[in-house]
Amino acid sequence: MPLLENPLMMFMALLALYSPVAALSSYFSIVRRLGPADQRRLAFGLFAYVVIFAMTALWIGEPLLELLGISTAALAFTGGIALIYVGVPLMRGTHEPTPQESLDGADPGAQAASWRSVLFMPVTFPMTVGGTTFAILVGFRSRAENVSEVVALSIAGIAYAAVTGITLYLSGQVERRTSPRLQMLLERIAGILLTAIAVSLLASGGTQMVVAALERLQH
Repeated sequence: MPLLENPLMMFMALLALYSPVAALSSYFSIVRRLGPADQRRLAFGLFAYVVIFAMTALWIGEPLLELLGISTAALAFTGGIALIYVGVPLMRGTHEPTPQESLDGADPGAQAASWRSVLFMPVTFPMTVGGTTFAILVGFRSRAENVSEVVALSIAGIAYAAVTGITLYLSGQVERRTSPRLQMLLERIAGILLTAIAVSLLASGGTQMVVAALERLQH
């Protein structure tokens, strides 16, 4: 397999799973609480976290899962649960974002805590990466035949992380320039897509765990 084919396929698979168009509006309820500077910090933080996530999956993913006794199916199932928690309120229009005005006049430490408090959860996990993302990365890593191929996969992983950070940053730009009515419509569409992805994660992860359990019983 050519050196660039595997990384390109992995990048496209990750991009299809992430769906930047859907992710753009799903971040609205997060970024509207933050000022432009904090949105940039959050976007860079997401990029850094996704790079760490991707490098961990590509270089030590398989042995790490074996050591912890965790399957990729369990990660996908957990991600589905967390994604439903985020997606259903967006779909129904019942989420309760903190208004931007609540941050006005707050001390800098309080504002810093605000963007940091959402960086890992829910922004990084499960809105950006999850068990299926990890499974894709580990799966492509298992097909690499030498270190140079793993390095190429790592570059593709960094490129994917850049896409997620840019998408989050653009979400802040779009959110400021759209009407509240359009934002509500986009959020509901994003909620529908996120909930659909969550259901598929629950179904695939649950099915894989049941199949694995049955195989263990047979042995």
